[in-house]
Amino acid sequence: MLVIAGLGNPGSRYQANRHNIGFMAVDAIARAQGMSGWSKKFKAEIAEGEIGGTRVLLIKPQTFMNLSGESVGEALRFYKLGPDALTVIYDELDLAPGKVRIKTGGGHGGHNGIKSIDAHVGKDYRRVRLGIGHPGAKELVHNHVLGDFAKADAVWRDPMLDTIGAHAGLLVAGDDAGFMNKIATAIGGSSAQTGDAPAAKAPSAGKAKSHIRQANRPTGAGQPVSGPMADMLKRLFGNKNGE
Repeated sequence: MLVIAGLGNPGSRYQANRHNIGFMAVDAIARAQGMSGWSKKFKAEIAEGEIGGTRVLLIKPQTFMNLSGESVGEALRFYKLGPDALTVIYDELDLAPGKVRIKTGGGHGGHNGIKSIDAHVGKDYRRVRLGIGHPGAKELVHNHVLGDFAKADAVWRDPMLDTIGAHAGLLVAGDDAGFMNKIATAIGGSSAQTGDAPAAKAPSAGKAKSHIRQANRPTGAGQPVSGPMADMLKRLFGNKNGE
């Protein structure tokens, strides 16, 4: 048996938040895979069924994000399962929107839901991180994760969630690369693009001049080399080789 937990906060107030993409992902799996209707157990909403011949429990903790481990830990203890039977799906600020990474173990990266699960079940479970992008400044993070997805986000979010649901069998079978490839293809990327957003390139040393100076400097053929106009340009801009 496998347990797939999607993380989020309960209630309509948080339903469309970026922080709730884990809930959205397991909802998509339940729909696509014909799982049982949601019921309440383990301080959570749960759905059960088979995916690819494996019995699977889907779980959405209703404890609020920072206490997710209470719910997930209770479910694992009930079924006498270790962390190797657990997969957790959650939002990741440090991945570009629509990008996905899967790994077993690791740190919590400041995510309170993962921090709670680590405390209750240990760290050796599989983590499916769904990129929601970073707002660019630390002080904007709170409102970003607890803010609703923008309408424009549907372009990548909906195909990603649909693909997670349709190809959950790959996740259950442990084919992480195949699963990520399906998602990357669905949102118009490739497996090589699945991961962190590329860092911006630093300007080369030879191009670090003022954009105003670059715009105003006369260049190329047709520039006067002698006469009154040439003398004036030299006074304004200086000798080309003397910067």
